[in-house]
Amino acid sequence: MGDFDFYVGTWHVVNRRLRERLTGCDEWDEFPGVSVAHSFFGGGGNFDEITFPTKGFAGATLRIFDPATEQWSIYWMNSGRGELEQPPMAGRFVDGVGHFYADDQHEGRPVRCRFIWSEITATTARWEQAFSVDGERTWETNWIMTSTRAAD
Repeated sequence: MGDFDFYVGTWHVVNRRLRERLTGCDEWDEFPGVSVAHSFFGGGGNFDEITFPTKGFAGATLRIFDPATEQWSIYWMNSGRGELEQPPMAGRFVDGVGHFYADDQHEGRPVRCRFIWSEITATTARWEQAFSVDGERTWETNWIMTSTRAAD
């Protein structure tokens, strides 16, 4: 528990997202975001809302720790779709790096999805999302968020 306590507060987020996924595209769209995160359940839960002022939508992430499995479940919501997206990502932190996985779909195509939380300090953090379509032999990173803590 408490693995996501580092993210409590307000963060300026630089987003880099592939313009097209799983097509061999190497063009990135870069845009700003602001994330505000809160902890609950004594560190066993975490919630953040991120706004993307140049994109016209917002997102929110709900993270819940299961003490029995010692794993986190991570759920994403998007203001444009108005639903709690399934399936959740599941995983844990080891040596300060979080790895989370789920079987999902992208445009009707089955994908293995991976989140990695890394480079975590008191003032910075990095999140990235990648997809694999070949049983995790290779991964295409398609979204990177670099977060810097906002001044109080």
